[in-house]
Amino acid sequence: MNPLADRINAALPQTQCTRCGYPDCASYALAIAGGDADINQCPPGGADGIARLAAITGKPVKALNPVHGQEGPRQLAVIDENWCIGCTLCLDACPTDAIVGSNKLMHTVMEPYCTGCELCIPVCPVDCISLENVTAGRTGWAAWSVADAALARSRYEFHSVRRTRDKGEHQKRLEEKAQAALTDLPGHSQHTDPVILDQKRAIIEAALARSRARREAGKG
Repeated sequence: MNPLADRINAALPQTQCTRCGYPDCASYALAIAGGDADINQCPPGGADGIARLAAITGKPVKALNPVHGQEGPRQLAVIDENWCIGCTLCLDACPTDAIVGSNKLMHTVMEPYCTGCELCIPVCPVDCISLENVTAGRTGWAAWSVADAALARSRYEFHSVRRTRDKGEHQKRLEEKAQAALTDLPGHSQHTDPVILDQKRAIIEAALARSRARREAGKG
């Protein structure tokens, strides 16, 4: 990330809510720095956040674009334990790993890590997640602090690394299974026709090559 984008990112509340139209705060910061996004697209930062971004970029202060939402208080996700079915979809959706639980067991929210991003709500199949106002009349940056934003950013960065690592490990396991089949193709196939076995070998080799190329590209 270039220095300007890094300064912009540090001025964002790090909710990772995607309401700005970008997948995370860092992507929005890069878009502002590159001239592809305006400074008034972050509802969690509110008017104070726009003023901060204006000071960094030299752009004029303007009202929050209503297309992206309204400034509001900080909210906390709450899971109704009586309705939770343990589907784990909210765990995957949470950008700061603020929800804990496991398959078919009740989930719960770790309050200090929840940014109120709302991303867990639409994925819940039983509608058991609600939001609670936890900052009374304080909105925008008044509902946040530098420490809150720093914690949310570090949680999101760890979440991103973990997701990438888990995806890589899963992909590697699939490659190992494919390689095992390739090593003993007759033993892993119901076919004995050499022509068909050669076709399957070519398909597996091509799939392995694509998988390895994707994994190597992810390291770059």
